Amino acid sequence: MVANPGDGTTEPEGGPVRHIPVLLEEVVRALEPRPGRLILDGTFGAGGYTSALLAAGADVIALDRDPTAIAAGRALADASGGRLKLIHSQFSRLADHAPEGGLDGVVFDIGVSSMQIDEAERGFSFQKNGPLDMRMSKDGVSAADVVNRAKASDLTRIFGFLGEEKQAGRIARAIEKRRASQPFATTRDLANLIETVNPRKAKDKIHPATRVFQALRIFVNDELGELAEALFAAERVLKPGGRLVVVTFHSLEDRIVKQFFADRSGKVSGSRHLPMVEAKPVIFEALGKPMIAASDEEAEANPRARSAKLRAGVRTDVPPRAADMSIFDLPDLASLAKMGA
Repeated sequence: MVANPGDGTTEPEGGPVRHIPVLLEEVVRALEPRPGRLILDGTFGAGGYTSALLAAGADVIALDRDPTAIAAGRALADASGGRLKLIHSQFSRLADHAPEGGLDGVVFDIGVSSMQIDEAERGFSFQKNGPLDMRMSKDGVSAADVVNRAKASDLTRIFGFLGEEKQAGRIARAIEKRRASQPFATTRDLANLIETVNPRKAKDKIHPATRVFQALRIFVNDELGELAEALFAAERVLKPGGRLVVVTFHSLEDRIVKQFFADRSGKVSGSRHLPMVEAKPVIFEALGKPMIAASDEEAEANPRARSAKLRAGVRTDVPPRAADMSIFDLPDLASLAKMGA
């Protein structure tokens, strides 16, 4: 997992940039929007994908868990002539807002948006000092709650798995020791403590706090669980021939999407030494290349695109299967930090 400008922890030199939809041409090509088609944008954000889908003539249901994004999108909805239905909702709940088997396409752009990073009061980035928050929906447990109340052993697992931080244990123990005398309240305060424990080396490409902030953001928003549940929901709402398109930015997210498509394509392998074998009904067929990355030109123009990966599939007429989280082999991180309750 490699952090990049736009993942909620770092920014390109020169400060914030406006949100640019990643792999836009590739997403639109995969979805094939046109008049008469209904497509769900599960991660509305700044409306980049939705705007392109509307321009191509499709009707759109757009979701976002961030009330700020919904408020900012009202003008686009008003100008759509009724073709855009904008809903404040987590994308894992998309089946509550779409007819089962009635959609021609579903698209997800996973992760944090540049607008959220730019708002210091949201607490996503240590580049701007603000409250240690990171909640996309603006409610529930905050990053400060986790840092100040979770056991060091829980913090170690969160930082180690979700951030792939090699110094997870040292950082967790230092946090536990410091908070005993003074709780953490701001992004800069936590970043400074991490840099003290794990000083930046000349060869380091990212700040020492980057992976911890990434892990906290993913944990606070249950991003991996949300993604997994959203994939199962998309399976239920897509009609035969409908397209599922997912853009990810980190290896953990991409692995979940890759495992989902592998399982739903009916291909499994009990060993890396054995060939893939047909084992289950095919619910999704591959659409184009197994994975599409941003071009060098796009990555240069938009730093957020550097680690982006697009995977897509076409829904068959096989009935949906029951959701089975075991296919992702994820640890039960949700049960770790009880926040001292």
